[in-house]
Amino acid sequence: MKLAPLLAQFLYSNKRLDLPGIGTFLLEGPIIEETDSKQGKSLKPGDISFENNHALKETPDLVQYISSQTGKIKALAAADLDSHLNVVQQFLNIGKPFLLEGIGSLVKIKSGEYAFSSGDILSEKFKDYTAKEISATSSIEESFSDYKKPMNTGNSKNWRKPAVILLIIAGIGLAVWGGYTVYKITTAKNRSAKKEDIKKDETVLVPDTAAQKKDSTAAVVQVPTGSFRFVLEVANAKRAFERYSRLKEYQWDVQMETKDSVTYKLFMVLPVAVADTSHVVDSLSGVNGRRVYIEQ
Repeated sequence: MKLAPLLAQFLYSNKRLDLPGIGTFLLEGPIIEETDSKQGKSLKPGDISFENNHALKETPDLVQYISSQTGKIKALAAADLDSHLNVVQQFLNIGKPFLLEGIGSLVKIKSGEYAFSSGDILSEKFKDYTAKEISATSSIEESFSDYKKPMNTGNSKNWRKPAVILLIIAGIGLAVWGGYTVYKITTAKNRSAKKEDIKKDETVLVPDTAAQKKDSTAAVVQVPTGSFRFVLEVANAKRAFERYSRLKEYQWDVQMETKDSVTYKLFMVLPVAVADTSHVVDSLSGVNGRRVYIEQ
């Protein structure tokens, strides 16, 4: 569920926001509310600081606030908060920064602590989020969460997947298919005029552009010392190119290679300590939706 607006409003109102397993945000100084004849009411930021505290477990005041704003019972509000924080920690564990709307961004550093950069207060017109609005934004974020996690047919939360999820997935699929079709048409002449023979044992690396021809040749990626090669998926050409484009849209530093122009391997090279490899594999598998493994 998209709880970022509610988390920000809770911080503005209470000057303190405790997130279990992450830490505490403190707001120092007032939130200045200004009135503009064209834009209505808007907020000016105070000073937001962050204290690491992984031992935080329960936040009854925050759960009560979410329940009152969304109209859900406390048990569901607590479940929504826990799900949102799990997504935050998954991103942080793989070295990706996570933006908390209206608060700032967090990133995990080598010491295992979280570094915080204060962001802008909500720039949109100040308003209270109703249960209907929260439900609508929840549907959009649930569609992205379902893509990252394997489908569980026995999940009791299936009732929270409205028809809008199907429309979003269909729209994304149509956009990818349209882009791939345009690519095939515009490059058909070049591919028919330039056919290159590739040796069976030669490795073809696809660089960071989806417009690269399938049979182009590049050097094998060398894994730097202290880094590991995490294989996300091995698939056929159509599936590999679609998946590659999708991950690039999510700003993943993904690479793709093939040895025979039939099967393609999608992978990431990440600097990870040996002791953290198992944890990173589990985090990537949860976000990727498929089992990730390290290639020696």
